[in-house]
Amino acid sequence: MSHHDPFVLAGREYRSRLLVGTGKYRDFDQTRAAIEASGAEIVTVAIRRVNLGQNPDEPNLLDYLPPDRFTILPNTAGCYSADDAIRTLRLARELLDGHKLVKLEVLGDPTNLFPNVRETLKAAEVLVKEGFDVMVYTSDDPIVARELEQIGCCAVMPLASLIGSGLGILNPWNLKLIIEAAKVPVLVDAGVGTASDAAIAMELGCHGVLMNTAIAAAQDPVLMASAMRKAVEAGREAFLAGRMPRKFYAATPSSPTTGLIG
Repeated sequence: MSHHDPFVLAGREYRSRLLVGTGKYRDFDQTRAAIEASGAEIVTVAIRRVNLGQNPDEPNLLDYLPPDRFTILPNTAGCYSADDAIRTLRLARELLDGHKLVKLEVLGDPTNLFPNVRETLKAAEVLVKEGFDVMVYTSDDPIVARELEQIGCCAVMPLASLIGSGLGILNPWNLKLIIEAAKVPVLVDAGVGTASDAAIAMELGCHGVLMNTAIAAAQDPVLMASAMRKAVEAGREAFLAGRMPRKFYAATPSSPTTGLIG
């Protein structure tokens, strides 16, 4: 981008507003190639599914995505209770030498992966009190988003649509309500399917987008990662530029109609 527009999260400044996951790739080599193409600096990792050193006889993701190059964002994917999520992130803190920035998600249903808001709120309260910087996956309910911010979460991440669905943003109006009320970063998390979805999220005023399946499940994940990088940058620039007003009642010519020759 041509001007300074930092993304500040938990007191740290980042250049990229695209956050990416590490699941569903063919292997760690493809994971690394796609993430490098995305330009992402924050990489989220499911502690229950990916080896960060807890299994010494298996390949370690940190050998491919070293923490001195990327901010590792441990998440609680696969957790269905506050207790499971809290325990998982305490383990992550041990594995990552006291790392504080985490992604909390507590699921309510194994079929649709919709968040369990009640358990999410319980877990967030405990984790914030224990000193974690909590980025939290939630529904697109503006009241719940406000409560999570009041608890002390450093970022609120409402879904655009169901995890892994690729359906895009189904309720932009709720997202706008959350964005306009929030004093912490708001990131779309879940449901992005292609580059235009990411651009729309950014044009709405989201501070960033987190995605995994949209890149990993593409026919060419590395190329899609590059497309997502450009979409997030373009959407952010369009938001900052301020789009022209919508006019449904009359056309406006691009060229002036006064002072014409002849």
